[in-house]
Amino acid sequence: MMQERAGPAGDNRRRQARRSLAERAGRALKAWSWVNLKLASAGQDWLRRHLTPAGQGVLAATFAAGLLGIDTRLSAAHQVFAFGVALLFVAWLGGLAPGPKVRVRRHLPTRAAAGQPLRYRVQVQNSGKRQAAGITLHERAPDPRPSLRTFLDSRAPVEARLNPVERLLGYPRWEWLIRSACRAEPQRPAPLSPIAPGGELEMDLALSPRRRGWLHLDGLVLGRVDPLGLVRRELLVAGAARLLVLPRRYPVPTLRPPGRRRLQPGGIELAGSVGDSREVMGLRDYLPGDSPRHIHWAAWARCGEPVVKEYREEYFSRQTLVLDTCPAPGDDPARLECAISVAASLLAPLAEHPTGPDGLLDLILYAGGTRVITAGRGLLSTAAMLEALACVEPQPAAGFEHLAEAITKGAPQQSACLCVLLTWDAARRGLVRQLRRIGLPVRVLVIAGAEDVGPRAIDAISVDPEYPEAALARLR
Repeated sequence: MMQERAGPAGDNRRRQARRSLAERAGRALKAWSWVNLKLASAGQDWLRRHLTPAGQGVLAATFAAGLLGIDTRLSAAHQVFAFGVALLFVAWLGGLAPGPKVRVRRHLPTRAAAGQPLRYRVQVQNSGKRQAAGITLHERAPDPRPSLRTFLDSRAPVEARLNPVERLLGYPRWEWLIRSACRAEPQRPAPLSPIAPGGELEMDLALSPRRRGWLHLDGLVLGRVDPLGLVRRELLVAGAARLLVLPRRYPVPTLRPPGRRRLQPGGIELAGSVGDSREVMGLRDYLPGDSPRHIHWAAWARCGEPVVKEYREEYFSRQTLVLDTCPAPGDDPARLECAISVAASLLAPLAEHPTGPDGLLDLILYAGGTRVITAGRGLLSTAAMLEALACVEPQPAAGFEHLAEAITKGAPQQSACLCVLLTWDAARRGLVRQLRRIGLPVRVLVIAGAEDVGPRAIDAISVDPEYPEAALARLR
């Protein structure tokens, strides 16, 4: 009887042991693939940085001649191999000659926009005693190759369609991680005009940011090619720098948000600070129960009786833009990036619609806690909102509950609400129903296909992550 009970438990332990052994073997094979891919990538990068295209061609021909000319009695390929080696050696010696002494200073802007080329000025000064000629200048981006831990723990979206052998080799994952880590594409090395000793030259460099967030640059690199045009020598002449890349934005038509002016306890001042700062209507005598904070001390000193300020409640339009930053586990990162770009595209149209001089715009999102960023009269601008969106990171799925609670709590002061959601699940549908039950006009954009939203979603527009412009064009 004991043996019968122990049998299934022993089978489970053996299956778990086999599964654990298979997982360890799979990670070991993936680590081996990572080593090979990194070595191959490092070799390609070294050749690209130290040899010109002509030099790479000479090296390939020399290597092929060396393979074909192993037996010197059958062919004369060994002579080509010797000539190629001598040519590369002479070019390498020519690259060791001391280069010109220059000082470089870049003038980078503090912000850029993803998907839009960035041009900036660079000053080059020749501090040597010889003319600086035949040199190039380019920006060096950080190394996008992933670490071993990142390679083992990540999973590319395309891997679901691959066979087990392709997944173990890991090249699709490596390529996907390289593309994800590459935040900008620098301009190719630009040739500099000759600079006389003590002279100075200004030139423009270009940079194409691909992704939002902080863009770190390793430095400006001065390149010089040997007289034979085969070997390139590079020298770092400017330090590292960084700039903030704002989210990609799409064209949006002029919006006319629904809703009416709502009572704002505390007025405009309270929208950005703590306190009771409503508009002052006049002065009146002090009554028992009045707050001491409302006493007008100067009037009290003049008349000898306590006098308090009388306020008037303020009504004005207050639009809300809600951004869902809490994707489900395993969700495609492209959805969150699309949601951030859609929210960034809506900021300017929502802030510019005719709501009067006292109109406000609230951006509500979850980033380590519920954040409310308000733009309008006397407060922040939409530029500050864009900077906040540029640094948003994916948040835990449970954070949406806190976000929904904060939105519902502030709904009575809102005039209208526009929600950018990552999915259309029960929690999101419940939030929209609750806001509409309060009487708040709500419009919804869901970053998903039409089949994920469903036909019963009232006023919910599905946004294709690959082509969001079509959905944004339908907004009015």
